[in-house]
Amino acid sequence: MHLEAKNVNGNGVVPITNGSSLTDDRQTAKRMSVIIPAFNEELAVAETVLELRRMFEGTDIKAEIIIVDDGSKDATAREARAAGARVIQHKNNRGYGASLKTGILAASNDVIAITDADGTYPAKYLPTMFGELEHADMIVGSRTGSDVHIPLSRRPAKWCLRVMANYVSNTKIPDLNSGLRIFRREVAVQYFAILSDQFSFTTTITLALLCDKYAVTYIPIDYRKRQGKSKIVPWDAGSFAILILRVAMLFRPLRVFFPVAVLCFVYGVAKATIDLTHDPNISASAILAFVSALIMVFTGMLGDAVATRLGRFNQYAALGVRPKEYVEVADVPAAGERPVLIQTERQEAKAS
Repeated sequence: MHLEAKNVNGNGVVPITNGSSLTDDRQTAKRMSVIIPAFNEELAVAETVLELRRMFEGTDIKAEIIIVDDGSKDATAREARAAGARVIQHKNNRGYGASLKTGILAASNDVIAITDADGTYPAKYLPTMFGELEHADMIVGSRTGSDVHIPLSRRPAKWCLRVMANYVSNTKIPDLNSGLRIFRREVAVQYFAILSDQFSFTTTITLALLCDKYAVTYIPIDYRKRQGKSKIVPWDAGSFAILILRVAMLFRPLRVFFPVAVLCFVYGVAKATIDLTHDPNISASAILAFVSALIMVFTGMLGDAVATRLGRFNQYAALGVRPKEYVEVADVPAAGERPVLIQTERQEAKAS
């Protein structure tokens, strides 16, 4: 069996797994690669792998489990290998996002699932999420279930970041940076150049897909208490906020420049009003505010035009799959009969 490969947007090589060269078994089998970044997670990584293996044994999904050991100083790699996972090791600590990129490129399957090694995400949701991938481009496990254990100290920062992300993407996002999600490899690889090597990988890919009009579906899940010490520190919230603004500049620049232009214009009006009540002349600061507002609007429009134009060259961003948004009439109904409707299938070739 011969498989060709192509370069996706210069960011990586993605196997082409569609076409007549595939065997019948490969065409019908459900296959998935589960990528799990791990850094000093010897306490929980083995149980995480075993939970995944037990869960997949009861399904028709053929999954490979890849642990990317990100330069751990403990027995993470040994525990993961003993539990039956495929283990890839970084020589030094490169970051959460870098580990995901390594795992995605090394995966044997086109469908990619990511989860954490600390045992916080239940594996039982993966089969349901895998099925939903037929109707969306990315499935995210939203930590909004009945049993969610997110530290109270993190919730205010998460809420602020979610409000910012909702504004940038013009979409209600129930969970911005959930670590449990499923997507196809080519969807992620095209964004590797802008995806962070650190914890903001999930935040960036969420905003990128939403801004490029991909279909992102959220499924409520539970979230367990973490085993071991978290690698996220409070000041990471500031990095996430800067990241959201950066993504906005790349995909929705008007969302950044327009509010600033409005503030400049409001200040200019207020200052000009005050000037005219005391003196027949308008001050230089009021004029500067008006000019600044105009510059901001034009800069935002220029950036938006560039972002829109570049987006048209992205072969994957043209049209996402919108679940139940429309149906296709399969047959011309006779008089008095109800039309037979079929769900529109995804047009792009499936890898599995």
